[in-house]
Amino acid sequence: MESEDDFDMQDANESAEDDDFYSGGDDGDDVGPAYAFDSDDADDADDYEFIDNETDDSDDLASHRQQNFSILSEADIRQRQEEDIIRVSSVLSISKVSATVLLRFYNWSVSKVHDEWFADEENVRKAVGLLDKPAVQFPDAKELTCGICFETYPWDRLHAAACGHPFCNICWAGYIGTAINDGPGCLVLRCPDPSCGAAVGQDMIDLLASGEDKEKYYRYFIRSYVEDNRKTKWCPAPGCDYAVDFVVGSGNFDVTCRCSHSFCWNCTEEAHRPVDCDTVSKWVLKNSAESENMNWILANSKPCPRCKRPIEKNQGCMHMTCTPPCKFEFCWLCLGAWTDHGERTGGFYACNRYETAKQEGVYDECEKRREMAKNSLEKYTHYYERWATNQSSRQKALADLQQMQTVHLEKLSDLQCQPESQLKFVTEAWLQIVECRRVLKWTYAYGYYLPEHEHGKRQFFEYLQGEAESGLERLHQCAEKELQVYLNAEGPMKEFNEFRTKLAGLTSVTRNYFENLVRALENGLSDVDTHVPCNRSGSSKSLGGGSSRGRRSKGSTSRSSGPNKNVDDSSHWSCDQCTYANANSATTCAMCQHPR
Repeated sequence: MESEDDFDMQDANESAEDDDFYSGGDDGDDVGPAYAFDSDDADDADDYEFIDNETDDSDDLASHRQQNFSILSEADIRQRQEEDIIRVSSVLSISKVSATVLLRFYNWSVSKVHDEWFADEENVRKAVGLLDKPAVQFPDAKELTCGICFETYPWDRLHAAACGHPFCNICWAGYIGTAINDGPGCLVLRCPDPSCGAAVGQDMIDLLASGEDKEKYYRYFIRSYVEDNRKTKWCPAPGCDYAVDFVVGSGNFDVTCRCSHSFCWNCTEEAHRPVDCDTVSKWVLKNSAESENMNWILANSKPCPRCKRPIEKNQGCMHMTCTPPCKFEFCWLCLGAWTDHGERTGGFYACNRYETAKQEGVYDECEKRREMAKNSLEKYTHYYERWATNQSSRQKALADLQQMQTVHLEKLSDLQCQPESQLKFVTEAWLQIVECRRVLKWTYAYGYYLPEHEHGKRQFFEYLQGEAESGLERLHQCAEKELQVYLNAEGPMKEFNEFRTKLAGLTSVTRNYFENLVRALENGLSDVDTHVPCNRSGSSKSLGGGSSRGRRSKGSTSRSSGPNKNVDDSSHWSCDQCTYANANSATTCAMCQHPR
């Protein structure tokens, strides 16, 4: 199928999933992930100085972006169905009704229909139920007997499929209606005669089914084009009727529907690049699984030594008393009977027996499991809280974006005497924030499943994540807080052009930070030696390794002496403070104003 996108490329919410967000070196001879700005980003510093908003950036984006999906409305699906039916009908010289039956049987694959038909037409006809001649001749009489109710009717009140078995209109309507109410199986309906396998085509449905049944039938018919076709899927957003036609094998699975919902075409979960579908599946299951409840019980309660019911200690001394009817009194620390405790064992708030046993390594298995569960729960809570926080921040950013587009842009245009076309940099900043929040959210799921023993990868991952998060916070604060000054102004402000330059520059820099993060995670942090822990300067040095277009060979030396200035080509130098790649002509960092 064609991969041309037939929807508006300038739609703000669709642009949130912009593939340009992940644009990076894709040469075949790349060596490892590109962690720094590619040579294609040489104009980023200039972009920071000024971005010409008179040009339509979305047109430029469309010119180099390879769209790997298209959105289909119900009208688009009907049109494609009709085109496929006409194509098969004309090539095979059969009726459109027969072409429809064939396409339904072979899951709307035109090429499959052609291959099977020309390979063995007779077997295909038999399997599908397309008879080349009637099984019985329709009787030529004024009155005929129905084969279901055995009532006699005038010949014009009976009908037959291609096989010729006659049934009355009432029985046909009941048979078809029952099949339609049973579900999508009505699309492969066969003759009511038990010995006959002739297909019942759409012409019979149109002629004999009631209006309500016909509406249901054609609803199933349209849905079959999506649900039986491996290249198309419905948008999973509640209430959305759009389908997505995807170019299988094109790499990136993230798609955005016209309803603004972004999702992964492969697993239909929300868009989660750079995390793979298996990790997302495990993370979603963990968030909803009962196993976390058990982990909480293990980590925060202990069983009564006598009745084994779990008890939570939320305050008070170590002297515990189980609820009736057990009423057993025991020590919370060592679980021994309280009658064996007193001042000689440390009093009510300590238990030297427990401390002694702990120091000697005399842990029982239950205590070990409890300790492991507690550590596991603390780790999960750490990552889940940050995952959920970024999710809520993204939802808030989406609401702010909507308000910006519907209310604030017009107000800002009036106050600063600027046409709205000159204010696209504000919308682009918010789109970048929304996308970055999504990526940052899923990096916490990635971090949770990163093996503990790979210390180098973990430290490098946390460094990249921290750099990206720091850049995002700067951008978010500028777009959210500093913009309010110009929205609350009473008239044009001469500082607005400086704000434009700053916000556009922060957007570009943040995009680059997240490109580094995405490329690194998608390559599994493969450039990191997992046996050697990396420090911050070492991570920064790795961050400077770009794609093969700008990467130096092993034996080459950097033009700059410091580790943070080891960038991917001689036309840039990397800032020690924020790692932004600046043009060689710059004496101070365009991002943070730090001197070279």
